[in-house]
Amino acid sequence: MTNAPQRLFIDGEWTEPAGGHYEVTDPATEETVGLAPEASRAQVYEAAAAARGAFASWSRTRPGERAAILDRAAGLIQRDSAALADLARAESGATTATARGMQVAVGAARFRRYAKGALEPVEEAVAPQINEAGPMGRAGIFGALAVRQPVGVVTCVTSYNNPWANPAGKIAPALAMGNTVVVKPAPQDPLSVYRMAEALAEAGVPPGVVNVVSGSAPEVGEAAVDAGDVDMVSFTGSTAVGQRIAEVCGRSMKRQLMELGGKGAALVFEDADLGAAVAGIGTTFSFYSGQICTAPTRVLVQRGVQDALIAQLAAYAGHLKVGDPAVKGTVVGPVISAAHRDRVESYVELGREEGARIVTGGERPDPTGRGFYVAPTLLADCTPDMRVVREEIFGPVVVVVPFDDEEEGIALANDSDYGLIDYVWSGDVARAFRVARRLRAGGVGVNTVGRNMEAPFGGFKRSGVGRDVGSYALHAYSEVQSIVWPG
Repeated sequence: MTNAPQRLFIDGEWTEPAGGHYEVTDPATEETVGLAPEASRAQVYEAAAAARGAFASWSRTRPGERAAILDRAAGLIQRDSAALADLARAESGATTATARGMQVAVGAARFRRYAKGALEPVEEAVAPQINEAGPMGRAGIFGALAVRQPVGVVTCVTSYNNPWANPAGKIAPALAMGNTVVVKPAPQDPLSVYRMAEALAEAGVPPGVVNVVSGSAPEVGEAAVDAGDVDMVSFTGSTAVGQRIAEVCGRSMKRQLMELGGKGAALVFEDADLGAAVAGIGTTFSFYSGQICTAPTRVLVQRGVQDALIAQLAAYAGHLKVGDPAVKGTVVGPVISAAHRDRVESYVELGREEGARIVTGGERPDPTGRGFYVAPTLLADCTPDMRVVREEIFGPVVVVVPFDDEEEGIALANDSDYGLIDYVWSGDVARAFRVARRLRAGGVGVNTVGRNMEAPFGGFKRSGVGRDVGSYALHAYSEVQSIVWPG
């Protein structure tokens, strides 16, 4: 799809990669989308040094100027949105509708949001304090100010499941706060991130403020994390990788923002609107083939409606069109790679071995004769100790576990290493909110899988560290400084 091999973006220059190039594969056709650059460790360090060099001037840039650049970048993304969506679809395997509406459009919207965010106040008055005379000085009234300052150089390690919204959600607030960035895109779909860098460069981002380095080798990501010039790492991905990054960050006290794995519990009570619950849970099947950490993959259903819910979920899955994401009407496209397809299929087989009943799915679909497809799969007769219930599968697989009463449902939901987003469906809104407050998760959807994009986003337990989205992202990419003076 791309005409020339992609080059790295370092210090405002398009740079030949020291490690050559590797192929980016279309998950739907298994054809080559383009050639992505393989950076060397030295080039990653060079990018971090460039970001360090640019930080002093960028952090002192007027907020209005930063806002104007981010706003122009959003406009350029929107201008080229059709071509950018085609590339995102080819790289990621998302359907055309998802690539347009949930990837590129959301990416542009996040640049718009943080153009405004650059203008948000960074100073907050603290209540004065009256101090009596003593060893610390004379008596007096002391005023104080809390000021948010940029952290410095931020490494942004992004996920493959959304090559626009995820990077934009890191880069835009980091730049708005006056930080400079080194972006390490996911190896599966990095070309979209380079298009984002092109838009930022055309919008007027100074050299060194944004740097993009990619690679299929682990050392590229490792270098982006351990570089001495990096002050903070923002990572979206698996809990296992996040733990390794946190260990490296801990050695030099780098700040962290981690959005990690999830195993979202969906509690469905007997008085729930089952149609609404099925439509919400069904997004695990339909939205990017379940490759989303917020998916309601672990369905906990009150026993009285278990059979009805399973029947409706099976019918819902059966009506979803699986196939080429470029074709109109396709709802379920491929997963990202052959290796990931094999991983998801191995979990389905594991569930069968553990005693789960495959209600629908479980066999590899072959809609086009090529591509990495997994059928929407529903596993019933599951128990809380099964690995398919406890571990993140990251595919179009839903498991169902029954419960008898509210206390048992809450206990089952909280019996997880993860705690990103859970869901509650109930006709009794008071109960739904009561249950939501007891769930150990960073977010809870009540009768919806929708999101408020100003609400804080992040996880409890092994689902992450810190919060972003809305103004919370601006806080995440800043340090708080206190200034105190005598009145």
